[in-house]
Amino acid sequence: MLLTSSQILAQHKPDKDKIKSLKVAFITERLDFTSKEAQTFWPVYNAYEEKREAMRQREHTQIREKIRNSENLSEKEASELIKHYLRFEEEEEELDKNFIESIGKVIPAKKTLLLLRAEYEFKKQLLKQYRHKKG
Repeated sequence: MLLTSSQILAQHKPDKDKIKSLKVAFITERLDFTSKEAQTFWPVYNAYEEKREAMRQREHTQIREKIRNSENLSEKEASELIKHYLRFEEEEEELDKNFIESIGKVIPAKKTLLLLRAEYEFKKQLLKQYRHKKG
């Protein structure tokens, strides 16, 4: 069982890296950065992605696990978990807001909107490929 788990985890990392590189290529193609824009954009974007991933990991371990086992929680514990979840949602929204504001200093507003659209389209395309592969 331990061997199987380590193999799954080992496979997960390359898939994640592959998806990240595909996303970078997708965004780069859609936004058609100048070299100066690319130099200033990617460090800001990568820092945002790292913070967002750390938040997701924290949320997964602190909240989602407990939600899955919510039938074992007392009413007070459930109420506290809801408050914790709402705080997380607010933190995530604040992170997104700060990112949009900081990226607006690096690329024009129109490219910021193109970025939001490109991220949405990439997720949509990724889900479509995943469903096709599973189906």
